[in-house]
Amino acid sequence: MEIFDLLSASPGFLLTVCIILGLLVGSFLNVVVYRLPIMLQRDWRAQCCDYLEIENPTPDNNESSANFEVFNLQKPDSHCPLCNHKIRAWENVPVLSYLFLGGKCSSCKTKISIRYPAVELVSGVLSGLVAIYFGATWLTLALLFFTWSLIALTLIDFDHQLLPDNITLPLIWLGLLVNTLDLGFGVTLRDAVIGAIAGYLVLWAFYWAFKLATGKEGMGYGDFKLLSALGAWMGWQSLLPTIILSSLVGAVIGIGMIVLRGRDKSAPMPFGPFLAGAGFIMIIWGPQLSAFYMDNIVG
Repeated sequence: MEIFDLLSASPGFLLTVCIILGLLVGSFLNVVVYRLPIMLQRDWRAQCCDYLEIENPTPDNNESSANFEVFNLQKPDSHCPLCNHKIRAWENVPVLSYLFLGGKCSSCKTKISIRYPAVELVSGVLSGLVAIYFGATWLTLALLFFTWSLIALTLIDFDHQLLPDNITLPLIWLGLLVNTLDLGFGVTLRDAVIGAIAGYLVLWAFYWAFKLATGKEGMGYGDFKLLSALGAWMGWQSLLPTIILSSLVGAVIGIGMIVLRGRDKSAPMPFGPFLAGAGFIMIIWGPQLSAFYMDNIVG
């Protein structure tokens, strides 16, 4: 295709396009991270009320969203949660609008969380990394969706200890589709299918072993599905390095939060963000990490 030929001929242009696209998608991811859990809560509440045959007094428990009868990824329009000022187009330019507004609402001057531009920046940088390593290919386009999904899952799990099926399940099918079409990722369909099955079963087995031993739930079912998705993308061979890497990072961060911030040892910590981070690292630097492991640890 001409567009791929143009992007292949100019790596700098490809990088610029992917970074800008990542920034724009990052702005949308902020919407997804905030609204999707509320949408799910509304749906669950409505189902429970229907089942119990009782009236649903409020759609959800969120003060900012409970006043809106329709609440999805499109409606209501983006607005300040305090004064309901509608965000205008020029106020919604990734990163730049935050800087121009001084990090405050243009109407009521309420401080805007730094996380909004941070998510946009992270999305742009990671999108650029994908472009650098995989070039102007269909695989790059697929991996951009993979990357954006991991960002959304990371933030939702941090906020709500929830990994929505709305994201994890399509991620599994997309991974299988990418390897079915053989887009150059180097994973056979057989390895991808085994990876999806094994990814789910490994954490499922750990979950039940931990629960039988301690009486506690060590993780949620969303973690099973996320590792299943990573297996579908990268094959069963990537599962052990991914689990080891995510566990190491999780342990270091967990200990750091306990020591430096006085976090309660018994307080649950989401595992999904560490799985997502390890998955992205394996996508980008997996071959180098595997070679290092074989040469310096096994060999």
